[in-house]
Amino acid sequence: GLVALVTGGASGLGRATAERLVAQGARVLVLDLSASPGAQLAKELGERCAFAAADVTSAEEVGAALKLAQKEFGRLDLVVNCAGVGIAVKTYNSKKDKVHELEDFQRVINVNLVGTFNVIRLSAQLMSQNQPDADGHRGLVVNTASVAAFEGQGSSPPRYW
Repeated sequence: GLVALVTGGASGLGRATAERLVAQGARVLVLDLSASPGAQLAKELGERCAFAAADVTSAEEVGAALKLAQKEFGRLDLVVNCAGVGIAVKTYNSKKDKVHELEDFQRVINVNLVGTFNVIRLSAQLMSQNQPDADGHRGLVVNTASVAAFEGQGSSPPRYW
């Protein structure tokens, strides 16, 4: 009976999370970019699933998605942050004498860090309206991360320096 918001919910870990939650009886708002297959996924998952096109870095778009969750499902109990981007580029590629573009790094930080915080802060406001459960909790936020943080992107073992 939980109501969940899953960011990055149209593919990968987010999609698997949304599918699992619906299969276990939750109602799920899949949040992903408008170009994603999120609308199709919501149709496939049925009436307990809805889609909100939003960029996690936009306060306005995330706010509109949360209003949709409240309109469609009446509340929000769970947020699972799966939205994220990665760029598999070396800091410096000596063979090409090319440095990693700063704009690309800033985009990764903006989506993965700032976007996650944006969803947390806005969702917490909505979850604060819930009646506390027996333990005094009003909601739960789960943040995910890629294993690439520890294993890197290359085929050889990562070098830390």
